[in-house]
Amino acid sequence: MMESWVVWLCELGPYAPLIIFGLLIVTGFSLPVSEDLLLLASGALASTLLPHLTVQLFFAAFLGSYFSDCIAFGLGRLFGEKLHQVKSAKQMNRLSSFYKKYGILTLFVGRLIPFGFRNGIFMCAGAGSMRFRTFLISDGIACLGFSGLLFFLAYSAGKNYEALASSVHQASLAVGLVVLACVAALTVYFITKKKRAHQTEVNQISP
Repeated sequence: MMESWVVWLCELGPYAPLIIFGLLIVTGFSLPVSEDLLLLASGALASTLLPHLTVQLFFAAFLGSYFSDCIAFGLGRLFGEKLHQVKSAKQMNRLSSFYKKYGILTLFVGRLIPFGFRNGIFMCAGAGSMRFRTFLISDGIACLGFSGLLFFLAYSAGKNYEALASSVHQASLAVGLVVLACVAALTVYFITKKKRAHQTEVNQISP
């Protein structure tokens, strides 16, 4: 099963950046596609199966994420108040209050929170008074840092996969031994305690 997946990814190799870019664009419409997982997948592919496409995969991840933010901003600018009817009014009011209170800083913090919060912030920015030029600059900086960080983490993990797997295996063995030792110690403790209690009862009964 795993070999078939590897073969499939290798066959799609030249198109992987375009596929990732397209899927990231879809996230701008708030469809159930994980932007974070796509960024991590890009870095993992670059370090393992497709090292010759590292640059293409990075820019596909960054630009796809950046353009999806612009789409969310544009939806907020075009539809404005109608978004309150599509999303939960309570959620939109909360996001709007965050944006009004913290302004551009909300774009940086909001990018760290997935599951609809991120796109909601961008839509509120579009529906608010933020200029598109300001959004492009501030979100571009935040997006570059965030997407670059996830890409680099996945890339590094892929490069050091064997060492990480070995470390995890050793850590698992150590934890297992500690758990077994604790269980053995507790078992001996309760058995000893029970024997002592039984012996005390015998001594009390004996004349």
